[in-house]
Amino acid sequence: MSNFQRRSKDELAQRVAQDIFDGAYVNLGIGQPTLVANHLPAGIEVVLHSENGILGMGPAPAAGAEDYDLINAGKQPVTLLPGGAYFHHADSFAMMRGGHLDICVLGAFQVSATGDLANWSTGELGAIPAVGGAMDLAIGAKQTWVMMDLLTKKGESKVVAACTYPLTGIGCVKRIYSDLATLECTPDGLKLIDKVEGLGHTELEALIGLPIQP
Repeated sequence: MSNFQRRSKDELAQRVAQDIFDGAYVNLGIGQPTLVANHLPAGIEVVLHSENGILGMGPAPAAGAEDYDLINAGKQPVTLLPGGAYFHHADSFAMMRGGHLDICVLGAFQVSATGDLANWSTGELGAIPAVGGAMDLAIGAKQTWVMMDLLTKKGESKVVAACTYPLTGIGCVKRIYSDLATLECTPDGLKLIDKVEGLGHTELEALIGLPIQP
């Protein structure tokens, strides 16, 4: 067993942020993806979108400075940069469905090697009843990236040959950013972009249980 260190949540957010290009319109999904806003490189303009109707969000507000009249789709307080705007969620969904977002970053329960996404239900009783805006984001954005831990708490890979949970979108995920590796999803399967130091290629393949093109 090789000696490697998993990326922390902030290190993972920083890794995602470094791939976002200047001038991009980006939606950050509920949960871990919202951390990306705090790690965007200085000197570039990235316009952050929230599906409840905001363009131009800034980093998370400082403790004690939260304004609960200004929240994202996950009901977390946000900040608004100069020039930012808020509007009806119907207009927001038109932006998503119309292909106007360059990148969306979502969490996931499972991603297939060819980019199928399952991120809204595990099929358990009491789970949320519908897919919500994730379907519109996953299919509508020009690029869909997933940000997640590679393994479940039971040690099972969330990257699979075929999803067993209800699908959000088919063939929509372009990249998987995880605590152990960054992977590209292609019609021919997984391709390695990078991995944490000390983790061997063969060991990564064993953890996932699938071949990975170098």
